[in-house]
Amino acid sequence: MTLLGEYVLPRGVPVWTSALVDTLATFDVEEKSARQALARTAAEGWMESDRVGRRVRWSLTAPGRKLLTEGARRIYEFGKSERPWDGQWLVLLVSVPESKRDLRHRLRTRLTWAGFGSPEAGVWISPDVSRQDEAAEILDSLDLSRGAMSFVATYGTIGEVGSMVARAWDLSEVERRYEDFIAGFSELELLDGPAVLHAQTLLVHEWRRFPFLDPQLPSDLLPENWRGKQAAQLFHRRHQEWRPAAQEHWDQLQSR
Repeated sequence: MTLLGEYVLPRGVPVWTSALVDTLATFDVEEKSARQALARTAAEGWMESDRVGRRVRWSLTAPGRKLLTEGARRIYEFGKSERPWDGQWLVLLVSVPESKRDLRHRLRTRLTWAGFGSPEAGVWISPDVSRQDEAAEILDSLDLSRGAMSFVATYGTIGEVGSMVARAWDLSEVERRYEDFIAGFSELELLDGPAVLHAQTLLVHEWRRFPFLDPQLPSDLLPENWRGKQAAQLFHRRHQEWRPAAQEHWDQLQSR
């Protein structure tokens, strides 16, 4: 999906199987596994194939383009700016029976992706009140709107907001991941097109995890010297530096 979003989506043209398989091989993905990944992606409705002579090429479907466009927007805009915060919280109350574990997992996955944290079972919070419409769509799609409730409020005088944040999000683990990202991409020296494409793909692949891991809390709620800001600056700088050479090498793979 990283390859599709970084190189295939912007071009809007089909991609040869060989270009995808050969590139995945540089990440130690065996040809059989690469072809299975293509088949699964097609089975899920994100891609479709057609044959040109003895060769096969792949195109994104309309749902696939929509999925990758939304993902690209979130990935490439993530960490670029910090919104002002007025101290208000969006609070969701939604109950899912323990017996419906799959539904609980889907709810947690989608609300976490939207930046919500859960300090208590059945309670979800976000400092971004504009997420209310997105939360409503998630609940509607999972048929959980009936009985759910939402509130917009400021934190009261009982307890500490820092304790609530610590219970809702594991920021220490997020910061550790940021430190690994910084260590991995700060000092790379790249000499040729294949190396740049490899590094650029890995850069995006690692960065795309952070919109899921990091709720992008206002600076008032973050630890001092939060490493996320430094990591974001590194990602956007490297992505801009490496993009021309990586895209040029991808075009060369496609022309073979």
